[in-house]
Amino acid sequence: MSADAKAVQTSQEFDELKTRLKTTWMTGDYDLFSRFMQNDAEEFFLRLGIKPGSRLLDVGCGAGQLALIAARAGARVVGCDISTNWLEKARARAAEEGLNITFEEGDAEALPYQDGEFDVVASLIAAMFAPRPDLVTAELTRVCRPGGIIAMGNWTPEGFIGQMFKAISKHIAPSGMPSPVLWGDEATVRGRLREGISGLKCTRHFYHFDYPFPPEKVVEFYRINYGPMSRAFASLDANGQEQLRRELVELWSKHNKAVDGTTQVDAEYLEVIATRAGNNRNVAQTTATQKTGESMSKRAAALADRIEEGAATLAAFAEGLSDTEWRTPVSATDHRSVGIIVHHVATVYPVEIDLARAIAGGKAVSEVTWEVVAQLNARHAQEQAEVTKADALELLRRNSREGADAVRAFTDEQLDRAAPFSLSFGAPVTAQFVIEDHPLRHSWHHLARIRKAVGR
Repeated sequence: MSADAKAVQTSQEFDELKTRLKTTWMTGDYDLFSRFMQNDAEEFFLRLGIKPGSRLLDVGCGAGQLALIAARAGARVVGCDISTNWLEKARARAAEEGLNITFEEGDAEALPYQDGEFDVVASLIAAMFAPRPDLVTAELTRVCRPGGIIAMGNWTPEGFIGQMFKAISKHIAPSGMPSPVLWGDEATVRGRLREGISGLKCTRHFYHFDYPFPPEKVVEFYRINYGPMSRAFASLDANGQEQLRRELVELWSKHNKAVDGTTQVDAEYLEVIATRAGNNRNVAQTTATQKTGESMSKRAAALADRIEEGAATLAAFAEGLSDTEWRTPVSATDHRSVGIIVHHVATVYPVEIDLARAIAGGKAVSEVTWEVVAQLNARHAQEQAEVTKADALELLRRNSREGADAVRAFTDEQLDRAAPFSLSFGAPVTAQFVIEDHPLRHSWHHLARIRKAVGR
């Protein structure tokens, strides 16, 4: 019997299971707990490219983290969750900000909404914990309108949180329930999201946990505020609690990147973006708007996705660098610091896209030579000698996203158009070549150099 096919044997057992799950998620203080996950929730939302006015359903909204972010961006938001106490917190937070959001009790396995009611159906680290993934899949798909998107963020089995769940799962995993982290396994997700789905993209990202206290206090913070952890400790006697505490402190300490008494841990999750099959007319698109009379290029979309992937991978790695590593020269011959290089990658996205546009328009590019590039790089290094990590990463994320959106607007004809290009020594190259060799390759190229410089 497959993991998805497993089920509790009686309605009474299933009712008991649902009651335990609801009690688990209503334990602790998820409102406080989720505040430390705010920044990456915003990154998750921004990558969706949701337009103002779009109808968005946040499944498993908790205390309103993702719903509030979406409403601030102009989406028309409904949030649902099985935990009624956190819905009250969410309503209060929305009222404080003057945001018009509907929060109501709802189960991911039986959503109380009409077919095709939403442009976007999102669930960030939430629906993955429902016990019947086949019903979750059917419901997320059902309430999403044709051409809309279904977006999930799910912990991976091999990631940090997946490892943490292994330590506590024997105390909290009810019988008959498939592992939640199977939603973080791409093969499993592709097997689940098939019916009614016309496109599916899975990308690995990192949640950056940053706590202003050491691992020992982090474990205590989770014990008090995170429902599953709290319930796990409560199920053990004093000796069992101490053993679990030691295991978790060791796990957090092993993965901690901070050296100043705080805790910084990267936790991998799988971002799942599925497109609901059907007519795409009036869809709140996650990419650039289609040109009138032209079909959107699948090649351009793929190039744009790879640009975003490269930038996100570079940003995730750079986020975890220490101050010393941030200031480390990238090589014996290139004395620019790692930080300057990250900012350099971010800065040149608009330039590289403009070069691709020129070639796509059939215009020869002759004035941009490698000598000119070297001069620009030298001036940039002087001007950005004290660049901060926060500023560099903000620019990297913004420019890469805007650059990817610009690439998505290219047609196949434009991608195939060629013109002489000075950075290729005057060879007539296509716009697609320029995109692949510059904005796409650039982040990966410098990430490899940075890894070598810091010895990782």
